[in-house]
Amino acid sequence: MAPHPANGIPTRLSMWRRVREYAVPPSMIEKATARRAVGDWAGACAAARIDVDLDLRAVRDRHGTDVLTRLRADLRRLAPDLLRWHMPRIAPDGRLRPGLTVCLARYRDPGATPPQLVVRTPPAWADAGQRMSLTLWEGPGNGPFGHHPHPHPDRRFRLDLHRHLWDSARSGELARRCGADGAPPAAAPPGPPGRLPVHDSPWAVARWAAEAELLLRAEGRPRGAFTVRLGTRRRAVFELTAPDDSHAPVFRPPREALPPQEAAALPVLPEAAARVPPDLELLRAGLVTAGRLHPLVAAALAPHGPAPAAGPVTGTAPGPGDPHRVECRGETHRIALRHGVLTAVDHDPAQLRREELLVALGGPALPCLRVIDAAHRSPEALPAVRERLRHGDVAGALAVVEGLLGPDAVLRDGPLREELESAAARRVDHGLFRSGLVTVHPGAAVPGGGNAPGAGRSAAGRRPRPDRRTPSAPRRKRSSRARPRTGLTR
Repeated sequence: MAPHPANGIPTRLSMWRRVREYAVPPSMIEKATARRAVGDWAGACAAARIDVDLDLRAVRDRHGTDVLTRLRADLRRLAPDLLRWHMPRIAPDGRLRPGLTVCLARYRDPGATPPQLVVRTPPAWADAGQRMSLTLWEGPGNGPFGHHPHPHPDRRFRLDLHRHLWDSARSGELARRCGADGAPPAAAPPGPPGRLPVHDSPWAVARWAAEAELLLRAEGRPRGAFTVRLGTRRRAVFELTAPDDSHAPVFRPPREALPPQEAAALPVLPEAAARVPPDLELLRAGLVTAGRLHPLVAAALAPHGPAPAAGPVTGTAPGPGDPHRVECRGETHRIALRHGVLTAVDHDPAQLRREELLVALGGPALPCLRVIDAAHRSPEALPAVRERLRHGDVAGALAVVEGLLGPDAVLRDGPLREELESAAARRVDHGLFRSGLVTVHPGAAVPGGGNAPGAGRSAAGRRPRPDRRTPSAPRRKRSSRARPRTGLTR
């Protein structure tokens, strides 16, 4: 992957550094840890913005007390903030991968389909707040949220074989499972060259054999073939072999190419096993310190990475004791928070009222008032506010705004107000999805499906106008449609 043109940091690591700074704020970790320490797993999930869709009494009635006992034990060990920390994310913003169902644990049951503890992410159009839901998957067609776009647990993104990524009692296994405890460097397996991008991609090739052995053992296969997804429409098939049980298994390309149908049915190496954890990459590159990582992650990985000096915390606004200084009418004036609002300290209130009236009538504004107006409309901390809102940290975004403008400030029209209003409107979409009132994207909902007569048109027979809810692909298609040739002729 090409490095960032500005600072030489790979784009992937730049994204993960922003994710580690904004996606799971320290306040969430502290609240979730405090609730988990007293045995309140539901409160810990609420602190980590995870909705619990579990009915333990119904689980006992359907699957018995044995499954319920194991489920309760897993819920008590669940660290929801650690789970959010390790959830799959997408570029370029680092948001949670939408429409995903991730298996956390499987429970053996005499029934046809063993129940699975899963966590789900909403679809992209309803991902405001970056909330997740915790539920028990009991087979196709079962469960309270049948309108989820992908209710079946994903084979590629599964954490039941990587409990150290969400189980607080096993978080110390992270260093051993990712090869940070002295494992040899990654090397390409034998086979045709160019099959694996080892040099410019974070593939944990050295751990694939051990992880594939765990995968095949969980599938009831002591040895066999498995697949690794290397990218979009790219996957490699390997075969796990060993002379006997006393030798460590190795993997190699199969002797004969498998048909596409057979290759698609093979077990898939989970993404958590195929790649090097981003935290380990950030530590080795010196882009973060152990103090900026999740405490459970830092305890496992801190001895295996350098500890560079911590950089300045971005997105903080000057406090009342550190006013902003502006050149105004040949003098240096101060702008700071007074009585809950951002004001020009060196101008008396009567003068400020006269100047504001002059601006309302179309006159020029004082430099102090121009700086205050710019801070209300598009402040320097706007990127930090955007990042926090993008990852669902509304409280953190409002704290930045209040620290900059004051708790009693009235927002003016501009990018800052638009970001806050957009975040509030998108939370309504998430509420509609959670309640089941809107199960598909409003811009894509067509009675009878896409091939039905009149598909793509509203009930009145007109094409619906695109808005913020319309998917990006149809919006681009409509905006880039070529003009008719008849309009170009005389």
